[in-house]
Parts: sequence; C-alpha cells; structure tokens
Amino acid sequence: MPEVETVARGLQREVAGRRVVSVTLGKTDFMDNPEQIERLLPGAVIRAVERYGKFMLLRLNPAEQGEETALLVHLGMTGAMMPKAADEPHAKHTHLVALLDDGRELRYVDPRRFGRMAMLQGDALEKELVRFGADPLQVSLGEFAQRIRSRKARIKALLLDQSVLRGVGNIYADESLWKAKIHPAQVGARIPRERMERLYHSLQDILEKAIVLRGSSISDFLDADGEPGEYQLHHRVYGREGKACPRCRTKIRRIVVAGRSSYFCPNCQRAPRGRERARGEKPVLRRGTSKRATKVASAKQ
Repeated sequence: MPEVETVARGLQREVAGRRVVSVTLGKTDFMDNPEQIERLLPGAVIRAVERYGKFMLLRLNPAEQGEETALLVHLGMTGAMMPKAADEPHAKHTHLVALLDDGRELRYVDPRRFGRMAMLQGDALEKELVRFGADPLQVSLGEFAQRIRSRKARIKALLLDQSVLRGVGNIYADESLWKAKIHPAQVGARIPRERMERLYHSLQDILEKAIVLRGSSISDFLDADGEPGEYQLHHRVYGREGKACPRCRTKIRRIVVAGRSSYFCPNCQRAPRGRERARGEKPVLRRGTSKRATKVASAKQ
C-alpha cells in the first residue's frame, strides 16, 4: 500500500487535470476490458488519481457524459506508471501509452504482467470497491478490533485479507507484528485488548513512515518520478532471516503462514500455545534438513 500511495500521489501531482488525447495498447492479457479502455480513455480528463487499497483509481470526466468512470490500475509485482516525454524511447514491456494534452505520455510498463487494469463505470465500479475492507489508515481502533476478532483466523492471514483491511501487504504485516510483539500465527480473536491496540498503532505508524520514505523497493518498484523507495533500509524483520533481531538480538526466523513467508523474532513474538496454534503454519525446510528434524524443531518452538 505505501508503494501504491506513493505512485498515486505522484500521478495526482503530475497528471490530474490533463486530458487524454489518444491511447495505444500493447499486450492486453492483464486488462479486463481493453476495448473499453480504447473507447473511453481518449478525450477523458483525469479528474483525480487516488489509492484504494492496493489499487490506483484514475477518476475520469469522460468525453461521453454519463456514469461515474474510473480506470482501475493494479501495479502487481513489477508494474510502473509514470509520465514521460513523448520523444523518450518506450521501455520494453510498455503496454499502455496515453498521450496527454501537454505533449507528455502516461505510460504503464510491466515486464511480468501480474498487474491488472480495468475501465469501470457506474454499478461495476461500485461493486468492485464495496468488496474491500476498511482502509488501515482511516479505520478506528474499535472497528479495527472488531474486524480482527470477528473471524477465527491467524492474525497474519487477517492482515493480508483485503476484505478485512484493504491495502496491507506482506512486508508491512510482518513489520507491524514484530513492532507489536505478536506472533504471525496467533489467532486474531485471542489477541488481548492491550496488544490489539498496540498492533493498531504499530500498523499505522509503519505505513505512514513507509509512505514518507516512498515505499520499499525490493526488486522493481519505482515511483511516478522513476525513483526507488527507501523504506527497505528500515525493515526490522522482513527478509532478515538469520540476522539479529534489532530489539533482543535473537536470530530472525522465517515460517510460512497463510501461504506467505513470515519473518518474526521467536523471542519477542512468542508462539501461541500448541492448542491455540492455527493450522497451516509450516517451517521453511532448508536444504540438508530432514523432515523429521524439522518436525522436532517445530514441536519445540
């Protein structure tokens, strides 16, 4: 979410108020309705660019007056969207080029095409947005706690569930749980009130700091100016398996929770009791480690 917020703010600054003159599409297999993009985007004015969860919404005043219209964009793992001078050569894997009325081009580049793009209008736009949960930076403490406690699932899974909270990704879930001293496999409904409040504030603090630092550039992320983020320099647990916990110097561990790699400190973030331990947590099997040894290690955790 901080990465999407960073790009959305940059595009709001650079292209809001600009009219789209023409559109050229490349590969369209990640687009829901490329024919509507080609039909509705030319002539439209980009009224505003905003983040909605992990998506960007380019809200439009379409040439054909009618229902509320927006271009929904998901950057995926490798997507980038930024304005460029029209005479600058197109990068490889450029799949959308929108010529603007100031002579620049708004370009979408995505080597792996894991993103998504869709032109949405009226009821379709409303149905798309209503399925998402609360924004983690806007939700109240009371609603946050209610959303977590209303489902019998592990806290890591709940933080990543976009119907619970929209926009929280793997990096920021791990970092927030470490700051709040909560194990990623803890059942959300069993988190004490005090720790729930700590998690709420930790999540907001980390997201806000990551936005200030323009997100985390792990591999391909660039902002709307083509610059990488800096928050990866401040990660405390994510991607730091085997390194010392900044708080207690215990070695950071990695397990699989909710199908995602989860980094945590086994000392600061104590595992829940065996009877409370949620299903699906799997230790990462290193090369040369027997399955029996792994089971024994898991039992001792």
